Amino acid sequence: MDKMDMKTPNIADRNFETLSRLFPNAITETIDENGKVIRAVDADILKQEINTEVIEGREERYQFTWPNKRNTIANINMPTSKTLRLVREKSIGRSGDVGQIDSENIYIEGDNLEVLKVLRETYLNKIKMIYIDPPYNTGKDQFVYDDSFASSTSDFLKKSGQKDENGNLLFDMRANNESNGRFHTDWLNMIYSRLKISKDLLTEDGVIFVSIDDNEQENLKKICDEIFGSQNYVGMLILKTATDNNPSQINTEHEYMLCYAKNRVQQGNWLRTSEAAKRIIEKYKELKNQNIEIDEIKVKLRKWIKENKDNLPQVAHYNCVDEKGVYSSAGNSSNPHPGGYMYDIIHPVTGKPCPKPANGWRWPEKTFLKYAEEGEVEWGIDDSTQPHIKKRIETAVEYLRSLIYEDNRATTKMLSDLFDGHKVFDNPKPISVLMRLIDYVTDSDSIILDFFSGSASTAHAVMQLNAEDGGKRKYVLVQLPEELESKTEAYKMGYKTICDIGENRILKAGKTIKKQYGSDIDYGYRVFKLDESNMKDVYYNPAEIQQASLFGMADNIKEDRTSEDLLFQVMLDLGVMLSSKIEKFDIAGKEIFNVAEGFLIASFDNDVTEDVVKKIAEMKPYYAIFRDSSMASDSVATNFDQIFASISPDTVRKVL
Repeated sequence: MDKMDMKTPNIADRNFETLSRLFPNAITETIDENGKVIRAVDADILKQEINTEVIEGREERYQFTWPNKRNTIANINMPTSKTLRLVREKSIGRSGDVGQIDSENIYIEGDNLEVLKVLRETYLNKIKMIYIDPPYNTGKDQFVYDDSFASSTSDFLKKSGQKDENGNLLFDMRANNESNGRFHTDWLNMIYSRLKISKDLLTEDGVIFVSIDDNEQENLKKICDEIFGSQNYVGMLILKTATDNNPSQINTEHEYMLCYAKNRVQQGNWLRTSEAAKRIIEKYKELKNQNIEIDEIKVKLRKWIKENKDNLPQVAHYNCVDEKGVYSSAGNSSNPHPGGYMYDIIHPVTGKPCPKPANGWRWPEKTFLKYAEEGEVEWGIDDSTQPHIKKRIETAVEYLRSLIYEDNRATTKMLSDLFDGHKVFDNPKPISVLMRLIDYVTDSDSIILDFFSGSASTAHAVMQLNAEDGGKRKYVLVQLPEELESKTEAYKMGYKTICDIGENRILKAGKTIKKQYGSDIDYGYRVFKLDESNMKDVYYNPAEIQQASLFGMADNIKEDRTSEDLLFQVMLDLGVMLSSKIEKFDIAGKEIFNVAEGFLIASFDNDVTEDVVKKIAEMKPYYAIFRDSSMASDSVATNFDQIFASISPDTVRKVL
């Protein structure tokens, strides 16, 4: 049996191992300032291997840097032994039952830097979309992310050159120095570390959206270029949210959403219709090269589309062409070409045909009649106005423009109505916009991550979209449990932290959606809180524990931790999803956990007998986990490996 690490890996060690495999001849050793032999990289050999100039020291180069950036990067790679503990009394089941943990959605209370470290291995390459709305660093709000690498004011002034060698200030202290220095530095350190780790969680075709305003938009773009690569910059959405009537300056009526792909080369079909559009355009060019008339090209192309529709996602949106190429069938200001369907639409009141668009209707007659029966057609007062389908068949051309208008006052009112008229949160993000983003880039079973979840708009959007299109998307939300000020309306209603608001918002939104759409989707969530490890210090640093203290540490596990606590730390350590199905049963009076239908079988009870070990081995799990001190006798411990070797030799056995 192997002993589990119960902490995240050291990413710097992993990176060094990768470099060692690629360029073993560049790995060497040197002596540090304390005379200790340490590993090192030979820059000269590395330069020869990659045939690129290696810049060292103070040589000039293009880069974006700030005080403490080096410490920030080092901190990102450092392992953590923290864990996530289930809060069952806050968890909600799929159907809305309190205390159940059958939901696949995750809500985590804790500092998102440590949480991201904890999640890194388990959710590595599993998140299809990340959306975050981080602090905008406006100077008006409290900076609550107190990272360990944040520098003191004195340290910052020295490192940033704002003090001379004798410690004398080089500027007037009465000036607003934060806006010129540390004010940005602390924010940059905070956001850089979180974005750097989050990239590892994205799938190869994954996408991240980051909301920001003018205060840090420029810096955020530079950070994202560095982390994701400028070649993976997709674009910037402009979200117009309200009217700024300040006459003393240029009106600011918008925010930004930066969009980056993890790997644009392998993005595949992450932007819906992209593959269909590409193939149809290729077919169009092929036909055009045959020197035939445009009308014949249209006929041939539509026939080809019809024959290949099963292999072309969203193909219906690309069936209108002219001399300039392929167009969407939808009529809008930037693409006025309708679908070309010529039939009469009779007004239900006057009984007369409504006027046709010059180039025909944008939808087939069958589609129009279907929506008319469902009450989704907006009719004019008489036959002089063209009817309009409310459920517009939106396309890639019109679906996600670079400018999105959403009056945030309506969003605020929607959230207020959900909380019976009380204003519990300022400036919530509009779920309609989030739904468009999610629908645009995810599959029906994707995982969406939001690690600045605030009022939990992302969860609301995921549930609403799943209800509307039958999807099974899942979310992972992370929020620091910031305490609310006593003067706020939310505090007076009984909410103590932002997490309280977010969790209750999901519950209320779920009930509202369930009334309209039924109980077919997952309305629940499992709540976890970030906490210190379940293991005592002796587990991680046995050499530092004195002999006299060993008598009180026969067990490595802290006294206040439950079997459920141990199970979830084990799942995180082994890379098993927190949303996995968990069943609990007894064998000979011992509590047994079955995770992911036999993938992991765990028992954390003491006095485990050979009979229990045999029955677990007979289940042939991939992993079998026990406490180090759980065996009933030395004989059971001795025979443990032999039992598994004879019954289930492929099972990986580990102990805490």
